[in-house]
Amino acid sequence: MTDTEIEITADLVRDLLQEQHPDLAGLTIREVAGGWGNQMWRLGDELAVRMQRMDRTPELQLKERRWLPVLAPRLPLPVPTPVRFGEPSERFPKHWTVMTWVPGEPLDHGTISRGTHAADTLAGFLQALHVEAPAEAPIATDRGAHPRNCTAGFENFFQAVAPDDVAADVRAVWDDAVGAPSWEGPPVWVHGDLHPANVVVADGTLSGIVDFGSMFAGDPAWDLAAAWVLLPAGTASRFFDVYAQADEAAIRRARGLAALKSLFLMLMGQNGDRGLPGGKPNWGPAGRAALDRVLKGV
Repeated sequence: MTDTEIEITADLVRDLLQEQHPDLAGLTIREVAGGWGNQMWRLGDELAVRMQRMDRTPELQLKERRWLPVLAPRLPLPVPTPVRFGEPSERFPKHWTVMTWVPGEPLDHGTISRGTHAADTLAGFLQALHVEAPAEAPIATDRGAHPRNCTAGFENFFQAVAPDDVAADVRAVWDDAVGAPSWEGPPVWVHGDLHPANVVVADGTLSGIVDFGSMFAGDPAWDLAAAWVLLPAGTASRFFDVYAQADEAAIRRARGLAALKSLFLMLMGQNGDRGLPGGKPNWGPAGRAALDRVLKGV
């Protein structure tokens, strides 16, 4: 059975629950829009089922199962925490996990109107997350490196979507990040994939962080890029003042990585406009807005 042959429906989710966690099978099941590597289904009011879909290995789900229960208790925002495990079966030969539901609206479908509050909230969250990770913590595979080791990815995104009117400025930001000193501290916990679809908002501010499948131990600059990718214009300086743990080199790396992430969002938006698989039409405007914030630098 290939990835595309597995049709995940509410009936399938209920059947799997009935087989492995029958006490949960009577709860209401509702599909959650979005998702690519995994598909989410609401389960009652307080839970969700995370179904492995396009991810070719269960590594990301297994990582969340192992480490989110360790991290969640010390984080100041709600994060999805695994409560039950679903194992591969004849009915569905992939992994699935029952997790706590994080209330709110994904930022790629919402807005932040309380910018200062959101900056303070994000800074506090990352202060709590960015502590030294244990030796057995996962190491980054496709992200987490110094920008100088990510030039191929940057060039691909840059050539595909960088606007002509700001291309030179974007490259200057990237070149500055490539030239910044490396992270010299101990590897810290890093979410690794902070973009508008992986945070939720309520009452005009950040209210939760989701999708920790990419988390790793390494350079916090990968998360600090969120100062420009997530927060409204003019609040990055406030974020770094409150975070208070980033030196000039970290900020330079983070700004370059924010440019990289902005171009990625723009490319996903372009793919969505063209109807390509995995494309996200609403990510394009979010990416361009983030890129404008990166270039202004505040």
